[in-house]
This record gives sequence, structure tokens and C-alpha cells, in this order.
Amino acid sequence: MTRTIVDAPAVPRAASPVRAFRYRLSRPMPRDGLWGWLGPVIVAAVAAVLRLVDLGRPHSIIFDETYYAKDAFAQLTFGYARKFVDDADEMIIEGDLDVFADEPSFVVHPPVGKFLIGQGIRLLGMEPTGWRLATALAGVVTVFLIARAGRRLFRSTLLGCTAGLLLAVDGMAIATSRTAILDGLLAMFVVAAFACLLVDRDHSRTALATWVHSRRSAGMPLGDGPVIGWRPWRLAAGVMLGLACGTKWSGLYVVAVFGLMSVVWEISARRAAGLPSPALNTLLRDGPVAFVTTIGSALVVYVGSWWGWIFSDNSWGRGWAATNPATGLSTLIPDWLRSLWHYHDEIWRFHTNLTTEHTYESSAWTWLFLGRPVSFDYQSLEQGEAGCDVAKCSQEVLALGNPVLWWGACAALVVCLLAWFLHRDWRPGAILAGIAATWVPWLFYPERTTFAFYAAAIVPFLTLAVAYTLGLIIGPPADSPRRKAVGIAVAGAFVLVAVVVAAWFYPIHVDEVMPYDEWRKRMWFSSWI
Repeated sequence: MTRTIVDAPAVPRAASPVRAFRYRLSRPMPRDGLWGWLGPVIVAAVAAVLRLVDLGRPHSIIFDETYYAKDAFAQLTFGYARKFVDDADEMIIEGDLDVFADEPSFVVHPPVGKFLIGQGIRLLGMEPTGWRLATALAGVVTVFLIARAGRRLFRSTLLGCTAGLLLAVDGMAIATSRTAILDGLLAMFVVAAFACLLVDRDHSRTALATWVHSRRSAGMPLGDGPVIGWRPWRLAAGVMLGLACGTKWSGLYVVAVFGLMSVVWEISARRAAGLPSPALNTLLRDGPVAFVTTIGSALVVYVGSWWGWIFSDNSWGRGWAATNPATGLSTLIPDWLRSLWHYHDEIWRFHTNLTTEHTYESSAWTWLFLGRPVSFDYQSLEQGEAGCDVAKCSQEVLALGNPVLWWGACAALVVCLLAWFLHRDWRPGAILAGIAATWVPWLFYPERTTFAFYAAAIVPFLTLAVAYTLGLIIGPPADSPRRKAVGIAVAGAFVLVAVVVAAWFYPIHVDEVMPYDEWRKRMWFSSWI
């Protein structure tokens, strides 16, 4: 599918062969100047209001903040995680920060996310606004990035900002942004890596088109094609992927899928340029450079993220190598690296054996249709408590996606599959790669204890799928005014309904006090309670 959608520029009819060839490899970006930046900034501002206003509510440690906020505080203070006294949560809320035990703690997620949470604590103190600041800002950045990535993917500022707006108002994204957990931070790094790879795709294809044209103009054979060694955006993507893995290990799936995606893009570019054996040449000429640039940088960043653990004497497992002397070839490995490997082996054992039952656990196949959302906090209030002015009130932080967006995205994913498979449109293929990287792996762990809020990393790609489908509904500029008017009306109605529904659900994402009857109206299914 190669149809132009919305405001993407069309190839000039009288274009020179050079411009036509470059267009074939990489279409030009929209020529909308300031709006290309101002539009994403506006939707990010909407996200900022929804995430930052009353960020300290509830004034308590909720759900998994009991792990991540406290571990971030310990990591900020000592460079590694420490155990806490039994009443640490209550003491922290009361302002007593003398909560550390003199013993390291075994934690099962890498340090990057907790490092960022710790910077909010450094800035605003060890209180709810402080430990939630990093995740809230990450949510805002993710909205901005998805709007810009969507603009580049679709060559349409309108569709990019539509994806950004849908993400800005989504309840899952809001709840995870306003809670000090790792999934929103992971989503930011995943989207950043995706955006970097999109820029790299355009730049490398432009460089390839220039190289091919120069060779043909000089009457020289193309041979096996060039090796474009310096690709800073691919290097940046590797750094972002390393930070994603340094936040949660599920980032490893993203590394694998995005790596495969970029290889497919490279093969496609070489084939379009008329180079011989595009798959083999990609493997032999671009493969080694790509591996070092992307995987190498990700690995360096990931290992470097453990610097606090590496340079401490008292962190959990740091001295394992000293009490387990190396033999054979393992004597060539530094003790700190052997100890770190042992730590990772223990983390792997924890994750692969995590089958503890939980009230809010759910299988991954139920996530997209919102089968079992997670309540991060719920309080039942009587009249006169916390501003309750009726007989009974409720307040809740519920990680529930916007039903209009998520259920619409289920249909949009079918559209993307058909467009990619039948028309070989690379854009829905890229979106599906994002879905495959952030959702599909969880389907292979039906026995593991999993939660729907893990889908925070999926949401940005759902919004892109919906935006792509809305672009098809609107149609290309060449369509008749009547056809376009109908398409714009349908797409606009969808976005408007999604925003209205988001506003109606917003109080249950941000712990607002509301009459119990109003809260109950928002519980459309018993599985949401």
C-alpha cells in the first residue's frame, strides 16, 4: 500500500530522475514548518496537565511503589538497594526517613528506572510528588516522541499528533505515569528507540540514493553497494535500547524485534536501489557495523547502568566471586563481572519461577480488550471523610485503558495486518513490530504471574495503529471533496468520542473522591472491580 495519506507531500510530476529515485527510497517530510514541532508540543502539554496536576495524590505509598520508590531512595543514598525496617512505608509518609536496615537487598529489576525515580526524590524530597515526578515526566516525553515519530512514519503532522493526543488521554498511560513504577519509563525508552530508528531509516536511505546516483552519473558499476558506517541515529537507538533493558528485562524482546526490523528495512532499501543480492549484502556489509552500533552500544549502556552496584562493597551478591574462586577459563573474567553474572542468574531464576497468585493478575491475551485492569489504590470513604459529602464515596487509581482507543485498536491491528501482508506497506509493519516486541512475548508465559499494566509499553503502538487506520479513512489528498469530508467526519468523531470517554474515566485514574454510585457507573464489567 503506497497511498499518500492526509498532508504527506506527493512526488512532483516533473521531478528529476534523481528526486524521483530519492522519493522512491524515502518520501520527503511534510512542509508544515513550525507546526511540525508546535503540534507535538501542544499534545505533550495536554499530557503534562493530566499527569502533573495533583501528582502527590494519594499521599501514600501505593501498589508497587513500596518497592520502586524505596529502592530508588536507597539507590540514591547508597548507590545500591538496601533492606528497610518493617514499618518503613508508614515512617516515610510521616516524614521519618531513618528507615534503612544495615543489609543489602536483592532486587529483581536493573537500576535505570530507579535511578530516574531517585532524581525526582533528589529534587523534591522523599514524598509522593518526588518519587512520582520521573514517571510523570516520562509520560509527557513519550507523548511528544510518539507524535513526532507518527509524523515521520505517516509523513503527516495531523496523524502524528492524533496518535500523541490519544496517548495523552489514555487511562493506562495516565495511571502508570502518575505512579512510581517502571513500565512508563520502559515505554519512554522503547518509543525513543523506535523514533531514532525511523530517523535512521530516512537518513540512510537518502545517503544510499545519493551514492547510487553518483555512481550511475559517473558511469561506474554499483557493485555490492556502500557501507554507511556512521549512523548516529542507529547508535542513539542502541543507547535507548540499553536504557530500556536497564529498566526492565522485557526490553530484551524489543532489542531482538527492532534489530530484525532494521535488517528488513536495510534489505528493502538495497533491493529498491537495484543492488545485487540485497539480503546477503546486508548481512555481510551492513550486519557487522549494525551489530556493533546497536547491540554493542546497548550492552555497554546496560552494564554501565550497574555502576553503583559494581563500585560498592556491600551490595547484594557483590562478593560472590570472592567466595567462589574461578577455575579454568573463568579466571580470565574479572571478579566483579562474575559476581554480576551470578546476580543475573538469580534474577532469571526469580522471574522464571514467579507463579504467585495475585488478585489482579491477568494473562496477556486479555490485555488488549481490557479484561482485568489493575487497581493501584482504592479507598472507600464515609460522609465527612476526605471531602466526601454523600453517604458513601470512593477514590481509586485504576490502570484502565481508554475503551474507545483499546477496542478500536483491536480492529486497527487487523487493518495493519492486512495492509502489511497484502500491500507490503512498511508503515503498519513497523507498528506491528512494536506490538510484537511489547506484547507477543508475554503470550508465551501463561503460567507466570503477569499484570495488565505491563501493557503500558504497548499503548504507544496502539495509538499509531489507530492513527494509521484513521488516515486510511480520511484518504489521500486526491480523493473527491465529498469523500474526504466523510472521512474527516468519521475520523474526527472517533477522536472526539475517545477524548470525551477519557474525560469521564479520568477521576478513577487520579484518585479523585467521587460518590460511590458515580464510581460504580464506571465499572462496566465485574472484572474491572
